[in-house]
Amino acid sequence: MEFSSAGPHSGVTEQLLLQSVVAVARHVYSAAATSVFMVSPDTGELVFAAVAGAGQQSLVGRRFAPGTGIAGWVAASCQTLITDVSGTDRFARDAAASTGYLPASIMAAPLVAEGECIGVLEVLDRRVGTDDAARELDDMELLDLIAAQAALSLALLRRTDRTAPPPPLGNLLARLSEHAATDASDPLAVALLGVSLDLLDRRTRTVAHR
Repeated sequence: MEFSSAGPHSGVTEQLLLQSVVAVARHVYSAAATSVFMVSPDTGELVFAAVAGAGQQSLVGRRFAPGTGIAGWVAASCQTLITDVSGTDRFARDAAASTGYLPASIMAAPLVAEGECIGVLEVLDRRVGTDDAARELDDMELLDLIAAQAALSLALLRRTDRTAPPPPLGNLLARLSEHAATDASDPLAVALLGVSLDLLDRRTRTVAHR
């Protein structure tokens, strides 16, 4: 299972990072399952890199052909999508059935690094409140933020042994801070802001010790 050209230690760190991302997303959305697919740089296949909830014990490492299902569409279009599976022809029922879980709804966002989609974050069967229409856009925007956080974190890890400066954190941190300040009860915004600051602090300490 290849996520990048980084060494073994970096690969383990990437897996831990992605597992924490799906765990946070599942908790926040009270979802049946969450997952991250990485796009294989060699074949374009979608590779289960991390899973929380249904399929957690068996799906990591499973591969699907490029363009498969909603994750494949999101990877190709670099667009976030939220949909009931009964209302879209992008859903690959056979592929989903092979995982052992057939969702009723899917929310997916691309992980974009340096202008390229490197993966897809999916949330299956999130809990929906009574204000569904009002909350849908917020859910999509927050999913974009967590996907951006995951992509940024991967980019930081993959740049560890390079001389190029890491991508700027300012805009993302500002957006997360704005969400946290606007709705202090929103656990995803608060959690992501904390993760962002922790990553920045770790990156600063790493650079200082070189």
